[in-house]
Amino acid sequence: MKHYPIPQRLNLGVLLFLLIAWDALLAWCRTAHGPWQLAGLAAAFALVGNMIYIVMHEAEHGLLLKNRRLNDGAGVFLAALFPGAFHLMRQGHLGHHQRNRSDDEAFDVYFPEDNDRPWKTLMFYGILLGWFYAITVFFNLILFLCPQVIRWRKAKVDRATAALLESLNHRYLRLIRLEILFAILLHAGLIFFLKLPALNYLLMYAAFGWAWSAVQYVHHYEAERDVLNGAHNLKIWRPIDWLLFNHNWHQVHHRHPTVSWLFLEKVGQREAPQQQSFFKAFVRMWRGPQPSQDHVENRHAGHLIR
Repeated sequence: MKHYPIPQRLNLGVLLFLLIAWDALLAWCRTAHGPWQLAGLAAAFALVGNMIYIVMHEAEHGLLLKNRRLNDGAGVFLAALFPGAFHLMRQGHLGHHQRNRSDDEAFDVYFPEDNDRPWKTLMFYGILLGWFYAITVFFNLILFLCPQVIRWRKAKVDRATAALLESLNHRYLRLIRLEILFAILLHAGLIFFLKLPALNYLLMYAAFGWAWSAVQYVHHYEAERDVLNGAHNLKIWRPIDWLLFNHNWHQVHHRHPTVSWLFLEKVGQREAPQQQSFFKAFVRMWRGPQPSQDHVENRHAGHLIR
């Protein structure tokens, strides 16, 4: 949207700050002792990690830098910190925008006629408990070792996974594998050259992984079954909202995915002000998936992500 340009200089400043903070926390964890110090570092790392992910999310939408190659290059590096492949995560996220709240991606409802309640419940609580992060990282590793997995029928364990795999554009596969290799080498190099204690390093990433996974669906739980309106604008303490780059203006983002994070609040105040508490929405999620008879077709089924 021409009225909302990419704030490139601000984004570069934010990016530099986050990389310094991420590096400092890892360096500090190298010499950290005692459970309280490690817990504090892990909590800070979880916050910085989620901030980095949201900045990478801007790159997924081409909103981080004006030059597309530089934008994607920055995205590749930020995704490697996750760790994962940018072009895989980008396809998954853009596919999410296409499938949002359809039967192909309604994790919070189950259909009695399909007898899928046990599986939906297991997967849903997996999101809340952090398994989703572990599965995402593991899938990157599997794709690097065995790229044919995306063509296997048995890999399509449920409707959501099948829809994801069917939307992946195979022309990115070689690039994705190179990005995964880069991520592996980056983390191996960090552990080796910085002499990071493996347990401390894993604790930091476990904290980030749980925090990232647990809130992945909070903006969509019990939202309208509509591809554009199927998200909530959630209230949270304003400084945290700014630290998370207005990510809680999530319905606005789904309505206007080409608007930079900097302007989401401005657009949201005009279109759909925040109404629900983030913390109440998160607590309500623990009710788990609910029964539904309303089917919503994925209008983009079969379309590859470009």
